[in-house]
Amino acid sequence: MTDQVLYSTPDNPAPENRSEGYFETYDGLHLRYGIFRSVGPAKGTVVLLQGRSEFIEKYYETIRDLTTRGLWVATFDLRGQGGSPRLLKGRQHGHVQRFSDYERDLDSFLDTVVLPDTKLPFYLLGHSTGGLIALAAAPYLATRVERMVVSAPFLGLTGQIVSELAIRRVSRLASGIGFGSSALINRTRPMHFASNPLTSDQTRFERNQGIADAYPSVKLGMPTARWLAECFRAMDRVLTAEHLSSITIPTLLIAPTRDGVVPYLAQERAARYFRAAQLVPINGARHEILQERDLYRAQAMAAIHAFIPGSDADAAEETMSLGA
Repeated sequence: MTDQVLYSTPDNPAPENRSEGYFETYDGLHLRYGIFRSVGPAKGTVVLLQGRSEFIEKYYETIRDLTTRGLWVATFDLRGQGGSPRLLKGRQHGHVQRFSDYERDLDSFLDTVVLPDTKLPFYLLGHSTGGLIALAAAPYLATRVERMVVSAPFLGLTGQIVSELAIRRVSRLASGIGFGSSALINRTRPMHFASNPLTSDQTRFERNQGIADAYPSVKLGMPTARWLAECFRAMDRVLTAEHLSSITIPTLLIAPTRDGVVPYLAQERAARYFRAAQLVPINGARHEILQERDLYRAQAMAAIHAFIPGSDADAAEETMSLGA
């Protein structure tokens, strides 16, 4: 560990109203986290769950959007990525031993950091893999989380050279015969804006690339067979009617219609059986809606601001004000 926990670049300075550090997981890992305080009176805390290969610094812009609206933000780098420890010694592959480890890490974060150090009520905002984690954990978070937003949750896979079914079979086989820590594809070339499936905003794309270039320790390679197999198992569990009906937390499902990573139809299909969810399509947007052009990103942020803290929190605040 170094003395510097969170990083800044000239076009992406770290918010000043923050605290930062590491918290310990059930199995002894120390995951990097940041807490960002609101501008003005606090209306609650958003727990932000990142997607695969992401890192806290990538969300400074979104964090500022939320803190200026009176919300604290608490976030951490998932195990095996960003400023948290890698799980494979000497290798940069994205890896996880069990998907449930992500859920247990979220539970530890809520217990050891969020609950003692931030402001009630609590909300979840999960993107991609973070959205899948949020949906997987949601049935037992109903007494702790008021509302939840999932952005392009990882409920399927598209845009690959081979089909999702083939990737499922190969990742399951490789993981089962002892090659789970190997990546199915070793891509060493950097991603270029012109061919990226994540965002149509070149400025934000280059900003995020610049952070990783300035601080190579946050970079992550391709996912391992085990990571893929575990995520597919989690998808299958989350997408059952039994699981979706067990989620009672009011949920906003933001679905970019030109998502080149997660099929839009998978998100739309999930919403049909997810009684607590409201589907918000963002027409024309790509996968990373919070890193998209203002035309698309503004729609997603407006939906989030309308939903969090939401009418319940606003009504409670108005009641308190009248009582005073």
